[in-house]
Amino acid sequence: MKLIREQYLKQIRPYYDSDIIKVITGVRRSGKSVLLETIRDELIQRGISGEQIIYINLEDLDYEYIRNASDLNEEIKHRINGKEKYYIFLDEVQHVQEFEKALASFRATLNTSLFVTGSNSTLLSGELATLLTGRTVEFEIMPFSFREMKDYYILNNIPWNDDLFYDYLKWGGFPLRFDYRSESAIQKYLSSLYESIINRDIVNKSKSIDKQAFMDISLYILANAGKELSIDNIVKEYGKYNKSISKRTIYNYLERMKKAYLIHSVGRYNITGKAALSNKEKQYAVDMGFRTINTNTINYEDTFFLENIIFNELLARGYNVFAGKTYRGEIDFVAVKDSRKCFIQVCYLLASEETIKREFGAYRKITDASPKYVLSLDKINMSHDGIVHLNIIDFLLGKEDLLLT
Repeated sequence: MKLIREQYLKQIRPYYDSDIIKVITGVRRSGKSVLLETIRDELIQRGISGEQIIYINLEDLDYEYIRNASDLNEEIKHRINGKEKYYIFLDEVQHVQEFEKALASFRATLNTSLFVTGSNSTLLSGELATLLTGRTVEFEIMPFSFREMKDYYILNNIPWNDDLFYDYLKWGGFPLRFDYRSESAIQKYLSSLYESIINRDIVNKSKSIDKQAFMDISLYILANAGKELSIDNIVKEYGKYNKSISKRTIYNYLERMKKAYLIHSVGRYNITGKAALSNKEKQYAVDMGFRTINTNTINYEDTFFLENIIFNELLARGYNVFAGKTYRGEIDFVAVKDSRKCFIQVCYLLASEETIKREFGAYRKITDASPKYVLSLDKINMSHDGIVHLNIIDFLLGKEDLLLT
């Protein structure tokens, strides 16, 4: 049974009947198509006639004849038979050349509510996008969160316990990976998915890209997600294999990974100066499964793995996330939402007095009164001195939340 992804639906529902174009983006196989189907089902349940709903999957060979804006315009207008509002769903719309022209025309001349999906962040960029400026609202869909994983298991009568967190930490939340039970099958699926994304969204879009070089660099970036990225180190690492690559090429590959939603960048936030800093970004993988297939060993105590999950969770909950910078150190995350912020430290276990002093002590020089958290896998609440300690699993399952929400 398919999971109803309420976290995203509640963000999109206010726009169901609006003429503003709903753009649903995200990495391939994160569940965008299923979300569209859920929205369509909800409209029908609300009493919208099926005849008023037009649904086109542009990766379906049945619609291969829709190649450009004119083809799409002709198809849609052929299906509209009255003056009532039509709800138009266009899945993977980037396959249509100059699709923006068609969307702008539909919005201007027809009584429609438009929903479109795409797997590349350049979906609405470039010259044609000026036609749609101010006429779109975008929602990025992530693979299943840990809470959604639990909901999926319960929905499909699969035995559940909270120790499956370690399975999630290793293999992530791509919805179709839950169709497989053995680790070898999951790894094969994720590896195939990763290569498919590289081929379809990156290599096939640029003849200048060396696929093997891109795979090598992307694997390195994913395996080191959460660590401060050093382009010089990548050049040196690549050189160990008697290969050479330029910094410009690495920056180009990095941008292409971002556009395909394989990674998200985290800029730095100057806590003292209260401003975002653009340099020295960190990168986090869109899903833990992509980290695992690109890493030789999995260390559950590696804080970078835990940071990656917390970052993705914050992103899915609608936060803008930065890495915090103080005069003498760093805070893992500064999470901002609706002009309010909080500070977050992440660690595996507060197993020693030294660790406790380090994690809680990171806030010692911060005079900002915004909420401060330490997240770990400890089950005993160690909150003190106004700093709130949360169990990571409880936080991910929604049993504990940030004061901002």
